[in-house]
This record gives sequence, C-alpha cells and structure tokens, in this order.
Amino acid sequence: MAAPDTDPRLLRAFVTVAEELHFTRAAARLYVAQQALSRDIRRLERELRRELFVRTTRQVSLTPDGERLLPHARRVLDAHAALSAAFSDPADRPLLVDLNTDGMTAARVLARARELAPECELMARFESGLTWAAGEVLSGRLDVTFGRAAGLDPAVLSQLSVQPVRYEPMAVLLPHDHPLAGREAVAMSDLTGETVYAGAGNARTLEWTDLAARLFAEWGAVLAPPAPLAVGVAEFQRVMAKTGNPVLAVVDFPPLPGTVLRPLVRPVPLSPLLMVWRKGAGHPGLTALRTAVDELAGTEKWMVRPPMSWLPDADASLMGHCS
Repeated sequence: MAAPDTDPRLLRAFVTVAEELHFTRAAARLYVAQQALSRDIRRLERELRRELFVRTTRQVSLTPDGERLLPHARRVLDAHAALSAAFSDPADRPLLVDLNTDGMTAARVLARARELAPECELMARFESGLTWAAGEVLSGRLDVTFGRAAGLDPAVLSQLSVQPVRYEPMAVLLPHDHPLAGREAVAMSDLTGETVYAGAGNARTLEWTDLAARLFAEWGAVLAPPAPLAVGVAEFQRVMAKTGNPVLAVVDFPPLPGTVLRPLVRPVPLSPLLMVWRKGAGHPGLTALRTAVDELAGTEKWMVRPPMSWLPDADASLMGHCS
C-alpha cells in the first residue's frame, strides 16, 4: 500500500514509465534525465517495499505489484491536478499546448496566440498523436492539443471541446531515390501497390493510422507494418531509411534530409486538423488560441475545402461543428 505522503512526482514518474515501458521515452516525456527518472523509480520502490518493474536489456514490464499500483497512482494524480486547478487563477499558470510536431499549422496558431496575449505564458509541448494527448488533456496534464478528433473513442470525445482549424492536404515523404521522387505531385493511383508508413503499431497515433487505412483501402496502397517508435527527427530519419518506405504526411511537414515531400492529388486527401481542449476549461491563453485559429483560418483559407478532395464522412461532419 502506498505511504500517505508519497510524493506525486514519484507517482508521475511511475505512471509515465508504465505507459511507455521504456525509460528513455519516459524521461523525454517528463523533461528529465534518464538517470534522475531511474532514481525516482527506485525511491518509490523502496518506499512501497515492492518491485514495480522487471528490467532487462531488451524490455521493461510491470510486475504484478506495478499493475496493482497503476490505477491507484492515476487516480491520485488526477485528484492532485484537479486540486491545483481549483485553487489557482488560470491566468497565473502556463497553458500547456501540444503541437505534435514543430514548424506546422499548430505552431503558426501558437505563434499568433502569443502575439495576441503576450501577458500569458503559452508553453509548447511536442507529443505524438491525439489518441494519447487527449487522455493527457482529460487528466489535466495538458491543456490544448491538435489533431484528427474523429478518430477518438466517442466516450473520450464527449468530454472534449473542439474547434476546426484546417483541411490539411496530405503529402507523401519519399526517399530521394524513389521512382516517384522526381514528380511534382503524386496521384493517389500512383500509390497502388506501394507500401506506405502511417504510424502502424504506435498506440499514440491510432487516429492517424485509421485515417490512412481508410484512404489506402480505396486506392490500393499497403499500410506498412509497425516500425520502432522513433523519438526525434534523427531517429525517425534513421528508422525510415532502413525500410525505404514512403511516409504519409501533410504538405507542411518539415524538411527531412535525404527525402522529398510531394503533395498527393487526384483526389487531394485531407487531414482534418482540429484544436482540442477539455470541456469547461478556461484560460486567457485558450481564448487567444481560439482567436488565432479564427484569424489564420480566415486569411489563409484553411477551412475552404479543395475541389476534388477526399475526406471520410465522420471527419467532414466534425469539421463542420464548433464547440
């Protein structure tokens, strides 16, 4: 049984490692050194007099005691977050905004919001995938995120507010020596029979893989099998170079050495980008973000759907809905 005065920081370290089952990725999520994270886990195990993880050179797994602790630790952290939120002025704390990847649409929204509300501290985070980030929003560990909301579990989506941001045209990231790399644009029919990576196996990005699977089913492309989860541009580039597979992306995806980005056409497949936050949340930074979305979507015509485009009906319906 957990000691009454167990430090929430230790429980947060435990839950993060339990979710990642990988100390390096967990340390990156918590913005701490891996050695510090390992020390916190050992300290928690000493306090509880229980071994919580089985560690080998190849993998990390929960012990039965770790499995038993996990739901209790999550409840404690949720309560701690709720307590902090209830007794703090929203304007006095930073607003944590998940951009998924830097240099794209969400980053432009954040930059404009910072101009609109310079008195607010809007802190960027770079997590991967709305499936995972939505849970962080509901638990209070994250305030705002962006992504394809139609792919979320309905029970999760019902607790969130959404604001459509952009119909993002999709693209394909190709190795520079790929036969399609010399084209200015790649037709969907050109991908028939091609194996294309779209995050399969990454539990954080289920909504993206689902969108890709729907698209590929119509045009005969093959969803690439799971690849090792890569953290950071260099690791992503290394893993993708080993497979040589094209990667499904959007037209604003940042440049990657050794690759070319080509828009997809005939039809133009769309990635529906929405801003997502917890229902009932209030913060002047959130107001600035919503205003920034309205401004940029208007001037950049982000919400004008291109002709000859592809989008699942569920996504089209949600993109037409504002909370």
